[in-house]
Amino acid sequence: MLANSYVNTLLFGVYPYICLVVLLIGSLIRFDREPYTWKSDSSQMLRKRELRLGSNLFHYGVIVVILGHFAGFLAPHWAVDWALSPVAHQLLAMVVGGIAGLTAIVGLTILIHRRLSDPRIRLNSRKWDIAITLMLWLQLLLGLLTVPLSAFHMDGELFETLTGYVKGIVTLDGGAAALMVGVPLTYKLHILLGFTLFLVSPFTRMIHIWSGAGALSYLFRPYQIVRTPKTRAEEPTRP
Repeated sequence: MLANSYVNTLLFGVYPYICLVVLLIGSLIRFDREPYTWKSDSSQMLRKRELRLGSNLFHYGVIVVILGHFAGFLAPHWAVDWALSPVAHQLLAMVVGGIAGLTAIVGLTILIHRRLSDPRIRLNSRKWDIAITLMLWLQLLLGLLTVPLSAFHMDGELFETLTGYVKGIVTLDGGAAALMVGVPLTYKLHILLGFTLFLVSPFTRMIHIWSGAGALSYLFRPYQIVRTPKTRAEEPTRP
């Protein structure tokens, strides 16, 4: 029992912070030292077929999944409890997450088939490109497998346990790992693989997700004023 407790603490109390620190520091170092590698290495020029459909399905689906995880697990109780009970909150997460996850995994399956079946794309793919894509596919599969499992725990207790764990990690709660004792294996694998994706992101094409998040700043930046030679000539001269 004591050994199991140490393993649980290591996997769910220490490992997540290692992954998050590597994600942050590794991303900063890569941005500073290798800015020209900060890209997703598009293969559109090699073969456009299947790319648009697969990419759109995957990205739209996974964006909803990510936003749903943030909203579902990190939203404070007072922001949710007035509108949804724990059971309704769990049911909403199952339905929305299931549809979005299914959409994303169908799109990613198309992209994997495209990458592995086309000799030119496969030849121009790094080993990490294939590995990270397969890891994402497995992560989506594990997430979808949690949906029917959640149907057997519709009292909301397991959902509240997982929510408490995620919030505990974010708030640096040293006892958060204890909440994972007794949680079904599928959820544990889903969480561990999720943190592993954070761990390897600074060293793979996954680094471009920072740029996607940073692009939101364009919605709030001031308008750019462009003056042509004609408009400058029409401006009144100052005395």
